[in-house]
Amino acid sequence: MTQPLESEYLKAVQKRCNSATKGPWIASIEGRDHPLGGDTVILRGTNRDKDDLYLIGGTANDYDFVANARQDIPMLLQEIERLQAILVNK
Repeated sequence: MTQPLESEYLKAVQKRCNSATKGPWIASIEGRDHPLGGDTVILRGTNRDKDDLYLIGGTANDYDFVANARQDIPMLLQEIERLQAILVNK
């Protein structure tokens, strides 16, 4: 069984999330999302106005994971907060 997530850990995750470039982040995979001849990158910023993010040695799955983490982590933190509130109010 895993240990409950400590409040300090969740605060640190939230701080890292808040400090990262705002989303959405979108994986753009060469040969899948655009024709061959371009780069595989993570497009960042509301209007894709931030510099592209490159992963050295990253697979398409790695790019998808990192790009989606920008959107997934805030949602997961909110769900943890919601569930913790339920537990407190029982």
